Amino acid sequence: MHHFQYKDGVLYCEGVSLEGVAREVGTPCYVYSHSTLIRHYRVMEEAFSAFPHLICFAVKANSNLAVLRALVREGSGMDIVSGGELFRALRAGADPTKIVFAGVGKTEREMEYALRVGILMFNVESEQELETLQGVACRLDTKAPVALRVNPDVDPKTHPYISTGLKKSKFGISIKEAVKEYEKALSLPCIEVKGVHCHIGSQITQVEPFVDALQRVLVLVEELREMGVGISYVDMGGGLGIQYKDEDPPPPSELARSVAPLLAERDITLILEPGRVIAGNAGILLTKVLYLKKGELKDFVVVDAAMNDLARPSLYGAYHAILPVVEKPLGGMVADVVGPICESGDFLAQERELPALDRGDLLAVMSAGAYGFTMSSNYNSRPRVAEVMVKGGEFWVVREREAYEDLVKGERIPAFLLEG
Repeated sequence: MHHFQYKDGVLYCEGVSLEGVAREVGTPCYVYSHSTLIRHYRVMEEAFSAFPHLICFAVKANSNLAVLRALVREGSGMDIVSGGELFRALRAGADPTKIVFAGVGKTEREMEYALRVGILMFNVESEQELETLQGVACRLDTKAPVALRVNPDVDPKTHPYISTGLKKSKFGISIKEAVKEYEKALSLPCIEVKGVHCHIGSQITQVEPFVDALQRVLVLVEELREMGVGISYVDMGGGLGIQYKDEDPPPPSELARSVAPLLAERDITLILEPGRVIAGNAGILLTKVLYLKKGELKDFVVVDAAMNDLARPSLYGAYHAILPVVEKPLGGMVADVVGPICESGDFLAQERELPALDRGDLLAVMSAGAYGFTMSSNYNSRPRVAEVMVKGGEFWVVREREAYEDLVKGERIPAFLLEG
């Protein structure tokens, strides 16, 4: 359920016409629905309300300060993977004791930053990372709270690039080696073991992989408890999918019902790290048709948004529905929707059935609220786009469009190149 609907033939975000946004802000731009964002968070919160839990929004999905602040006001924690994401979370007002820090390549500087602000837990991904964290924590005369990220070797049945729980994945520690690694953690004086973490992938549209992974993790938890290891948290990550096209992902309530029997009477707080399921359908990318081009073998709709603005179609072959802002019937043309980038891989859609479009028409690229702006770049020296948040009948620019001057911020031409 989202709040992007046609009213009198024009696509609206909540009570705001997307035509009006384009007129005032320009294109391309991302537009986020506050009501959709909050509704999705509350659905997740309510689904797991029967047992102790903490929802930590995956900042990598959408790190805009306004988005983070909206979720913080609802009580959300944050799942971060870098010092920059920690900075953003704190700037948005997040409670450090509700922040978990994942990622395979944490630096000592990032570890120190997180220890100084007092995050809930590091999700440690390797033995060498554990040793490094031990050194940083001892240097600061403190203890680092950790969960070890175990790799349960569960196939999430999703795109290979976003499958993270298989044996061949770079993420986590083999569940077969986990006891040995926990013994190592217990031997380190500046490490405090608090939990177990796993994350099997993203855009998962079945409950079974989650249940399978959790069952394997809970076997490990019981073994650790028998050894006297105090496990307070089980972090089962995120990854619940959304509907982009014809997927039929389970609602959060179904996932909660499926895992509830496994957690009954275990004295464990469950941590969840949803990102896409909260933000994905809360945002769209608004773009304008620049040119219509008839090729020898296919037709093209050239728009002002490109792969640097929304990478998912080029990177994953991902599908995003594309709707005309002024409603028109489908079937007028079949074409590739492409951007201005000098790459053949610069497309937002291929062989897509579309309405009969004209130059200047506005299009909404749907389900772009997650892994949209956060994956954008300045490739081809294109300024990054504006971001807009809508609440009711009003909207706010929550990130200004970059100017050309921003593209060279921090760059210097050395003196020897200016001589002569």
